[in-house]
Amino acid sequence: MPDTPDPTRFVLVHTSHAGNVGAAARAMKVMGFADLVLVRPRLADVLCHEEAVAMASGAADILARARIVSTLDEALDGIQQACATAMTPRDFGPPTFAPRAHLPGLQATGQRVAFVFGSERVGLGNDDVYRCHACLSIPTDARYGSLNLAQAVQLIAYEWRMALGGFTVQPRTPTPALADMRAVQGAVEHWSRALVQIGFLDPAAPKKLVPRLQQLLNRAQLSDEEVHILRGIARAVQRRD
Repeated sequence: MPDTPDPTRFVLVHTSHAGNVGAAARAMKVMGFADLVLVRPRLADVLCHEEAVAMASGAADILARARIVSTLDEALDGIQQACATAMTPRDFGPPTFAPRAHLPGLQATGQRVAFVFGSERVGLGNDDVYRCHACLSIPTDARYGSLNLAQAVQLIAYEWRMALGGFTVQPRTPTPALADMRAVQGAVEHWSRALVQIGFLDPAAPKKLVPRLQQLLNRAQLSDEEVHILRGIARAVQRRD
């Protein structure tokens, strides 16, 4: 039984630089996408070009599976919704949206989607844009909106992944267990003795110093290790005195 086709395709039209193709493959892979199609790239051997492989940085498998075709029609074979990407507004053609505004609704359709990117120098031609159902424009500073091709692929891939539900962020360190109230109270009492010993706290007129210290440690949500550190500091203060 054949594998289910990848529902998302990234199409690069007339790319000039091998490094951008490799970096685009990397951008796709980190967002969990794998279907890459190139339409008439400048370099015929771009998918195995040294610079492309280097910039892919671990995503060489995306390059190995990528296809080169002659026309955009071939690249969109099997696709149900195509999104052009363009910075320059057009007075004719498909409606233009910011990715974050358009992609959640597109995701809800469950259709096979392609994102189409133009060349580094001139972007997508009008005829290519007209073939698409929507045009995505990444919001940028109006004074300088020029994005590198691979950067644009990364942004669209991220926004599409978020529309699909995103990935769970994996914590790098375990959440520490909080110290219990008895341990925190022990630290307060230890610090109180140390402060009396160095003359900072007058036990005859303590005012609200100890309760304020208690509230400070409560807000800090201390772990067991942090309580041990504070008590170690208190012991060092006592020894120095």
